[in-house]
Amino acid sequence: MIRIRTLLFFAFVALASCSDYSRSDGNYALEADQNADQYKEYGENPFVLADTQSVSTFSVDADGGSYANVKRFILNENTLPPEAAVRVEEFLNYFPMNYPDPNDQTPIALNGEVSECPWNTNHRLVRIGIKGKTLPVLPPANWVLMVDVSGSMASEDKLGLAKKGLVRFVNETMRSTDKLAIVTYAGAVNVALPSTFGNEKNKIINAIKSLNSGGSTAGAAAIVRAYDIAVENKIDNGNNRIIMITDGDFNVGISNTDELVKLVEEKRDQGVFLSTIGVGRGNFNDQMMEQIANNGNGTFEYIGDEEQAEKVFVTEFGKFYTVVKDVKVQVEFNPETVLKYRLIGYENRLLAQNEFEDDTKDAGEIGSGQNVTALYEIELLPNAQLNQRLFTIDFRYKNPDSDVSEPLTLQIANQNQSFTQASNNMRFAASVAAFGMLLKKSQYSGDATYEKVLNWLNNTTTYDPSNYRATFINVVKKASEL
Repeated sequence: MIRIRTLLFFAFVALASCSDYSRSDGNYALEADQNADQYKEYGENPFVLADTQSVSTFSVDADGGSYANVKRFILNENTLPPEAAVRVEEFLNYFPMNYPDPNDQTPIALNGEVSECPWNTNHRLVRIGIKGKTLPVLPPANWVLMVDVSGSMASEDKLGLAKKGLVRFVNETMRSTDKLAIVTYAGAVNVALPSTFGNEKNKIINAIKSLNSGGSTAGAAAIVRAYDIAVENKIDNGNNRIIMITDGDFNVGISNTDELVKLVEEKRDQGVFLSTIGVGRGNFNDQMMEQIANNGNGTFEYIGDEEQAEKVFVTEFGKFYTVVKDVKVQVEFNPETVLKYRLIGYENRLLAQNEFEDDTKDAGEIGSGQNVTALYEIELLPNAQLNQRLFTIDFRYKNPDSDVSEPLTLQIANQNQSFTQASNNMRFAASVAAFGMLLKKSQYSGDATYEKVLNWLNNTTTYDPSNYRATFINVVKKASEL
């Protein structure tokens, strides 16, 4: 009897120590100390025959959370991430690109190119680049910080790291004309700081430093209260934004992701944007955080260290100032020249063809100075000539205070360059995409290897204002050793 109990005990320990399991609902959970990080596996876009479906439509995605989280896995924890944690579009859009600003009254600038595809030289790679205009003077801001102070946040890499980032945000980013309120939530919702102007920074910082964790997590009620405060203090023609900081472990009230998304959808028409910032490990709900930001007209970021906190709260805080919303891209491939095509990433941002001109359909936002990149891999017909029309690219966007979209078109002239002739932006973006595909063990990665990715990255760091590209090379090197 003792032997049987012993065997059962070790069997239980073995099961509990397994690092991952799949669930029938498509969510992927990573076990850690009896808690679970939650990721949703969206799969990968397949190749589509152009003569069957010539039009591809998607919403832009300016998030960077997936790459920041994966970087933590590799550099800080010496392990490869779960495949479901990798969203290639968020790898691409983590990095600043050397895209030009608009030179006219249009709030976004477009650029692109075509080159040989490095992981399958029989294919072509299409890069689409979008750059939001850099606002010379940022409008006054009405911030509402929605900070999770539940028991699950009680660690230095969660609430502790968030508090450090927020103090820097107030000291280095906030101006006297800006307002900031703090809503905290654990078992109940509390207004830790009523809306306060930036000329009282000491008062705001003291409120941040006094935040302590404990209790369960009533996230939905906090969302409602944060929107109420944002609307009460709304600045006309200003930047009205909620910033939610949490590990996503909602367990009181509404906690289902679909229901939370529905709640945010009901609130977003009040002229308030909602961004989410994820922290920590062990019960991190990546899927919920990303979906709330997508549907709240905001972006999803992740902070895993102080360097990343600086990126989000200081270096790139312009992304919290939306210059265009509901940005959609539609590419029509010429079936007389293109055999098939594949959009790399953006699996959870795909749109139906008729949703492109539907102004009621929500899409992604772009902030001040922020760039977005998308890649298509295409295979041409055997008799196709590169000087023939391969595709047309159309865009629609709305100004932040408008409900009517505006059209734009991008023309790409040179379609005959080799990969080595391509711009640094193209070679870097392709390298990032290939790395993401390798981490996902993608069937579409061709002959890409970590070694080849490092080779493709040569001379692509000449534009690297914050050293993120150099760090990326270290991430690839470390991943190749794991």
